[in-house]
Amino acid sequence: MVRRDTIHSPAMTAARLDAIDIRILDAIQRDGRITKLALAEAVGLSPTPCWMRLRKLEKAGIVSGYHAKVAIRSIAPVATVMMEVTLANHRQADFDRFEKAIRDIPEIIACWSLGGGVDYILKVMTRDIDAYQRLVDSLLEREIGIDRYFTYIVTKTVKDDIVLPIGALVQPI
Repeated sequence: MVRRDTIHSPAMTAARLDAIDIRILDAIQRDGRITKLALAEAVGLSPTPCWMRLRKLEKAGIVSGYHAKVAIRSIAPVATVMMEVTLANHRQADFDRFEKAIRDIPEIIACWSLGGGVDYILKVMTRDIDAYQRLVDSLLEREIGIDRYFTYIVTKTVKDDIVLPIGALVQPI
């Protein structure tokens, strides 16, 4: 079942960006600590207009934050698991209850609502598989509507980019 509230038209959400805005976004997502001067040089503007554009992108919510990428496996053992979830019922209240319950669980680092045979895909990171199973058991005990779930253990990370291909996705004005 496809939920209407999860389908978005690109025209509804697309902001009007020019080539310089796109270069700014590309540069800051590759290096969130880039200096004003280095950013201006990278995009071909003087520092003040460049900084004003960045502030405009932040105010518009296009830049929603700055983060450090932590190499977690260098400091702690980690099990990464992809989890398919199908809910027992498909009313809006069922989706809302499930989504509310998983939002505050820090080990669930990503969740996508899907159209098709599976309702959600979750990306879960725990200390080990036993910790993952305890998390699943606690979700099932909470009775948040899970009918079925399938577990896929990540054995090797081939690619895990946080840099979005902005130039390939956004047409400049």
